Amino acid sequence: MGIIKSYTYVDNSNFFIEGQRVSAVEAGMAFDIYDAIDRSIFDHSWQADYGKLHSLVCGDKKQIGAAKLWGSPPPSDTFWQMVERKGFKVKTYERSYGKEKKVDVAIAYEIAKDAPKIDKANSEIVLVAGDKDFIPVVEDLVADGYNVCVAFWDHAAQEMRTKATSFFSLNAYLKHLSR
Repeated sequence: MGIIKSYTYVDNSNFFIEGQRVSAVEAGMAFDIYDAIDRSIFDHSWQADYGKLHSLVCGDKKQIGAAKLWGSPPPSDTFWQMVERKGFKVKTYERSYGKEKKVDVAIAYEIAKDAPKIDKANSEIVLVAGDKDFIPVVEDLVADGYNVCVAFWDHAAQEMRTKATSFFSLNAYLKHLSR
């Protein structure tokens, strides 16, 4: 078998915001993740280490087919420059009424564009996102014979976890993924 190539797509706000919720639970600020969600509790001190995320979900450099991250710019655009230095190709969109639907559509479209170039037998598509918006994409990719791993926090949508070929929990890596 050849080297497995990883094609990784990250919904940054989904990863980051939910990571702050997981950290809030870990810090005792909420009883559990659903309490954190219901009461909008976040650990704003938690900051993601994108170099560690890149290593964890993308693997060895020679195994990277793609590493792409999407999101809305925070107040300082130097954040995106830092993420690019950590190995991700970045695409940003302005928020529209607090939502990032453009991001979800852009990720789905990018996966669809890349898929024909991906060797199904020796590659893996890794999606770092946990919301239901990606279920049709995951279902179609798996039905077409792609190996799709959803890498996300444990409270990812159940359908995302079950429709993917595999699920990789980030919860065990919370401290590792922290700056």
